[in-house]
Amino acid sequence: QVELVESGGGSAQAGGSLRLSCKGSGSSSNLNCMGWFRQAPGKEREGVASIYEDGEIRYFSDSVRGRFTISRDNAKNTVYLQMNSLKAVDTGMYYCVADRICAGMRGARMDYWGKGTLVSISS
Repeated sequence: QVELVESGGGSAQAGGSLRLSCKGSGSSSNLNCMGWFRQAPGKEREGVASIYEDGEIRYFSDSVRGRFTISRDNAKNTVYLQMNSLKAVDTGMYYCVADRICAGMRGARMDYWGKGTLVSISS
């Protein structure tokens, strides 16, 4: 089993920055792919970014390219999402996810999900 615990959410002004963290515990093979989804109020969940243990990265949302950066510390089983130049449309719940592979980032089919952390951006 895998447990994912997010932290770092909160409120910020537009143009500001936040850094989300997610610490995973459990089977290391199930932490091979870690990533982030987000869900804005009234909208479906969308994949933001994923990162393999070997460092391979993919961004799934064009709206975050150049503003968000995903990274991970394998020794700590922790994935990060550095969010810069935040906009009001970035407001929502951010969920950490994990699985053996990242294929589940399409269609929100990742096996393991954190409880989420709320990000609120005011303009």
